[in-house]
Amino acid sequence: MGSVDPVHRSILAVDIERSTVGGRTNPIKLELRAQVYRMLLHAMAHAGIDACWCEPFEDRGDGVLVLIRPVDELPKPRLLSQLIPELTRALADYNQALPPAELPRRELRLRAVLHAGEVHLDDNGFCGEEVDVACRLLDAPSVKRCLRTAPGPLVLVVSQEIYWSIVRHEYDGIGPESYRPHVCVNVAGRRRRGFVHVPPATREEAVPA
Repeated sequence: MGSVDPVHRSILAVDIERSTVGGRTNPIKLELRAQVYRMLLHAMAHAGIDACWCEPFEDRGDGVLVLIRPVDELPKPRLLSQLIPELTRALADYNQALPPAELPRRELRLRAVLHAGEVHLDDNGFCGEEVDVACRLLDAPSVKRCLRTAPGPLVLVVSQEIYWSIVRHEYDGIGPESYRPHVCVNVAGRRRRGFVHVPPATREEAVPA
């Protein structure tokens, strides 16, 4: 049965670029999925995110949906200032270690989204309008185009709620000037805006704290 009352969660999702490209056999897809989970867990640990604060990951085939409970020990800015940069660096390190001939089949580039809102839980997982918003932002054509031309291995889109409540306040490690309002999606008859950010792939390029 589904929950009658909603619960608040931070909503993080990632999706692999070109997951169905020719040459990516099923064994390679399994390998890439394992790498995404490994890097995501590594980045979460780097950001100090305790596993007990997260719901069980929901697999999306070529992506992952993560819902994080609100706890004082995990302020939302840390997701942007620590988790996303570390995930980007892990992707860059992995790609740089690949033999050039394997890049077309094994290079990992991700789209990521960060949103937050009220969700419902049933026996099959989480659902609700805010999950829909996150997924629509993640799959927006403008975000896919941005990743195709991005110099780094990851492009992040944050919802307007995350932008106005977190990004614009310039918390340590977050530079609002690097977030651009390039995305607009329609969900349940409402226009929802997303702000796109291309994280630097190295520590030297990162925004100073």
